[in-house]
Amino acid sequence: MRTLRYVLCDVFTEQPLTGNALAVFTNPQKLSTASMQALAREMNLSESTFIFPAEKGGHAHIRIFTPRVELPFAGHPTLGSAFVIGTGVQLDVLNLETGAGIVPVRLERDGARVAFGWMTQPLPHVCPYDTTPQLLAALGVTGSALPVVAYDNGARHVYVILESREAVASLKPDMTRLAALPSFGVNVFAGEGADYKTRMFHPSAGVAEDPATGSAAGPLAAHLAQHGRIAFGDTIRIEQGAELNRPSILYARAEGSRAALTKVEVGGSAVIVARGEFHLAL
Repeated sequence: MRTLRYVLCDVFTEQPLTGNALAVFTNPQKLSTASMQALAREMNLSESTFIFPAEKGGHAHIRIFTPRVELPFAGHPTLGSAFVIGTGVQLDVLNLETGAGIVPVRLERDGARVAFGWMTQPLPHVCPYDTTPQLLAALGVTGSALPVVAYDNGARHVYVILESREAVASLKPDMTRLAALPSFGVNVFAGEGADYKTRMFHPSAGVAEDPATGSAAGPLAAHLAQHGRIAFGDTIRIEQGAELNRPSILYARAEGSRAALTKVEVGGSAVIVARGEFHLAL
């Protein structure tokens, strides 16, 4: 019988029982991929992470699972894992090894408590997305105020902008039709200046709707800057999760120019809310 310890934290929030919940398994050594996937399915959260010793010069290696698939990179699991690790080590920067490379997370502390974190994400690149008409139909909208563009930073996301926050809030997408499309996180947003509201749907990965999507926030800032909605280097504030009663706040900025991005950062808070154990014959 093996004891597997986990920490439950709520990410992109300062209030327990809001934000995006994450299970962080702290002693998964020698677990098989199938066992990790089964544990993520059992937790049934957007993602669960498994922390391993570093392999490529970082401080730790993390593996990230939705209830259905393993992901090379995701934002709230990376930030939440950094908060969990950071409570036990007095480091200002944690370099976390992911399937998309090393992601540095700069921690801000309030005394001994980790209060905020900024992760430097893999630079997103535009990737093909050839099913825009089907996507808009599945969302139940007629168009997007900016070009529908997909980005890949280790996670793949596509972006649709609507005319108002109310239009985003009232969306009732056809999940069956969305799940039949190529496996991208579908981000629908609205806003202006530094403030935006977004919702993210990814039913093909086992996440009908996500309360907070860190991997999508960085490309969103880049997308807005590329199309002149904000300046490169501006920080945006993103609200997400209200429709799930899990309100979340994310911050993001993209540096560089239209010719080349140089840095993308996403930040937020997190709170540890529970600790537990599995006792399994694995």
